[in-house]
Amino acid sequence: MTRKVLVIVPFAMSADNLLLREQQLAGLQFGPDLVFEYRTVRAGPVNYSSHHDFVLADVANFEAGCRAQDEGYAAVCIDTMSDSGVAALRAVLDIPVFGPGKVSMLTALMLGDRFSILTMASRWKPLYKKALDELGMHHKCASVRAIEVPPDNQGLLAGKEELVFPLLEQAARKAIAEDGAEVLILGSTTMHQAHAYLVDRLPVPVINPGPVSYKMAEAALALGLRQSRVAYPAPMHPRLDMLQAMLSAAQGASDRP
Repeated sequence: MTRKVLVIVPFAMSADNLLLREQQLAGLQFGPDLVFEYRTVRAGPVNYSSHHDFVLADVANFEAGCRAQDEGYAAVCIDTMSDSGVAALRAVLDIPVFGPGKVSMLTALMLGDRFSILTMASRWKPLYKKALDELGMHHKCASVRAIEVPPDNQGLLAGKEELVFPLLEQAARKAIAEDGAEVLILGSTTMHQAHAYLVDRLPVPVINPGPVSYKMAEAALALGLRQSRVAYPAPMHPRLDMLQAMLSAAQGASDRP
């Protein structure tokens, strides 16, 4: 029997740009019964650069996946290191839900004692701080190194490889030599195209966050694991219809010139 995993992409985008996200599956091996389907949110923030955006992202991702179980999906993955919407989805779904942020940090600690995060811009640092706060793991994060190149959540790194890849390598080497990093984490699923380049040139493991979350979902399904209902209690008064009406209105507003 085929099992489907829903991957929620946190921005509205064209089919061509969605294919760039789907390329995260390249080279990964899964059982023949597991398939991944990508879905964009209907409306949401333009980027993730302030707490204003974080609230909108939680709502957008939550709405995109809140009916996933009824739609026949076996698991949900969120395609952003912010893990936006993960907690809310865990409260309304009985299927496993994962985001790449905390999964990547916890995986890093199975490979080394301290990790650094490589990111495009300093404005993303609050996303990592939130996860580190919740995990109580600031002492395990050697540094967050930003290359200060404007991120592109639509075209990703395409066409910018000659600029971005060497800058990420330089930041990575400083994180290792100066900060004491033993493992590196790419700070966004939008950076996945740089993974192979960095792996070939660096002496420590480099975690590609999206694929790690996919593999975590696969493992959870194989082991019969899902989130704790004690940790994520179901809502007493679900308002999913209200949530979907809100996003329908937001989508209509964003579609108007």
